[in-house]
Amino acid sequence: MTDSRTPLPLAVAAAAALLLSGCSMIPAYERPAAPVPGTFQAGPSAPAGAAAAAQVPWKDYFADPRLQALISAALANNRDLRVAALNIEQARAQFQVRRADQFPSVGLGANASRGPSASNGDLTNSFSVGLALSAWEIDFFGRIASLKEQALAQYLASEEGRNAAQVSLVAAVANGWLTLLADEELLNLSRRTLTSREESVRLTRLRLDAGVASELDFRQAESLTQAARATLAQQQRQRALDENALALLLGQPVPTDVLTSLAGASLAQAPAMAALPAGLPSELLTQRPDIRQAEQQLIAANANIGAARAAFFPRISLTAQAGTASGELSGLFKSGSWGFTIAPSLLLPIFDAGRNQANLESSQAARGIAVAQYEKAIQTAFREVSDALAGQSTLAEQAEAQRRQAEAEEARLRLADLRYRNGVSSYLDLLDAERSLFTTQQGVVQVRLAQLQNQVVLYKALGGGGTAEPAAPAAAGS
Repeated sequence: MTDSRTPLPLAVAAAAALLLSGCSMIPAYERPAAPVPGTFQAGPSAPAGAAAAAQVPWKDYFADPRLQALISAALANNRDLRVAALNIEQARAQFQVRRADQFPSVGLGANASRGPSASNGDLTNSFSVGLALSAWEIDFFGRIASLKEQALAQYLASEEGRNAAQVSLVAAVANGWLTLLADEELLNLSRRTLTSREESVRLTRLRLDAGVASELDFRQAESLTQAARATLAQQQRQRALDENALALLLGQPVPTDVLTSLAGASLAQAPAMAALPAGLPSELLTQRPDIRQAEQQLIAANANIGAARAAFFPRISLTAQAGTASGELSGLFKSGSWGFTIAPSLLLPIFDAGRNQANLESSQAARGIAVAQYEKAIQTAFREVSDALAGQSTLAEQAEAQRRQAEAEEARLRLADLRYRNGVSSYLDLLDAERSLFTTQQGVVQVRLAQLQNQVVLYKALGGGGTAEPAAPAAAGS
């Protein structure tokens, strides 16, 4: 090592000043305009002062304690959500790596060598111990800072991705729970229908034996009974499939006490969900985590352009070492053996066969892709909200009409049974009335399920489900 009159701290301070004075070549970020209309189509209005969906915790929106327990289990055990959380940890570590690139790496180095002297050819020893600063790039043109900004945006995007995964998971568990309630109601309806038709077969057999009914009546009753039995088997299979789907969302088997509580359940037992204001499409930009995730990915792509631009300019790096050196091991720490070296270097790209230009064009294309994906996320959100709003009023009308149809079919069945017993109409009329009533009653359950699931979809589409507890007021300036 050679001595120098320039103190090492002064040299490091000068290098730090160069680092801090580095410029940024990241293009100015401008949020793309939302490619959707300014308002949603008119739908049922929410009560005045109703909270936005993103501000309504899922524990308040879904009041059924059984459903709350299922959602809590899913948030704790769902593997997709666990992967999303681990993606945050990975992105955080990548950001820390990029941030560390802005600082010098200092290590303790020791060296011992033996070789011929340059002056007389005699073998000599050389020993050195000291602190070594590896080639530290002084980020004068902002290349490393751009990469750090890119990593930060990716980290924030991973956080929003986890929030989006939670929103989707909460909605999926709620829909799975409502589906199980509908399955139970349909199973109970099928069991009652099968019991009624088996009794009808028994009575028709007695009438056949007494010579009052024909064998055609008996075979028709028997056919309708087997159809009901087939429907029951199909619904039992669907019930098992829906339970398995819910178990996958939970990351564990559905709790036994929850399954036990489903016996005799119906959708009418599902607590009502609060009406939600749709707001404006522009509000989705801050309410939906998937849109915020797409914007952070756009910011990351924008920052990557700054790094690609900086690659066209010189890279300035600094290597330094401070310590003690001696020709004898015993003289390492004696007076006069101390010293340091500083070796700055500059590399200016002259010819790279178009590599830097290709990297810049690639990063610009990546930003264009990110813009399109961001706009697609907004359009998708707009459609989901519009679909849910359209479903609110039409499903309510459909459910009311289906209910009235079921009442009419019940009255029709009573009249058909009375006419058949009095010999006014054929048994075929009675069977047709029974079949029509069963189909209509199934439709009532299915429309009611669609109506409740539509409310869940609207809650999710408006960004609800990201929090379990009411959000605390934000601190000033946060």
